Amino acid sequence: MSAKDKIDMDIFQVVTKAIAESDNLSIMADHLTHLLVGALEIKACTIFALNLDAEELEVLATFGLSTDYTNKGPLLADKSIGCTLRGEPVLIKDVRDTDLLQYPEEAKKEGIGSMASLPILLYGESIGVLRLYHHEVWDISDRDVKSLLILGENIGLAMMYTRLVNALQSIHETMTTLPSDLVPLFRK
Repeated sequence: MSAKDKIDMDIFQVVTKAIAESDNLSIMADHLTHLLVGALEIKACTIFALNLDAEELEVLATFGLSTDYTNKGPLLADKSIGCTLRGEPVLIKDVRDTDLLQYPEEAKKEGIGSMASLPILLYGESIGVLRLYHHEVWDISDRDVKSLLILGENIGLAMMYTRLVNALQSIHETMTTLPSDLVPLFRK
């Protein structure tokens, strides 16, 4: 496949709208994976969140991959295309010709021909990974890589926003369940 642009303004607008109009992270991520697979005509998409304690990538949402593949084992942050977590996009044009994969045989068995692994950043720090899987060799254009990097930053902002909204909702719910004689203590 030649390196031609696949992400146009219409696709970018739909994807950005899906991010901006959701206050539920898992629903937003699920919609986003579906949108990207359809719009880019690729095999699959997964959004990972970085678990710093376990040093693993945890699936936030995925679409297009088999259960066997998604359950193949833990994705260790430093072994699963680790340079993505340093903020660098990694494009694996052909999975048969790389040493960057933690589970190369499983990728081939799954029918993955190529991958694009892009950091999800918040304030310049990696907090996750956006991974796109193509069923054949994929020569992704520089413009599309730049668009996907911007998308990764938007996902990072959405992750922070939804966590903040959820925390505020939790505080609000706690405040509404306090006995009425304690409420004046929190209004000072």
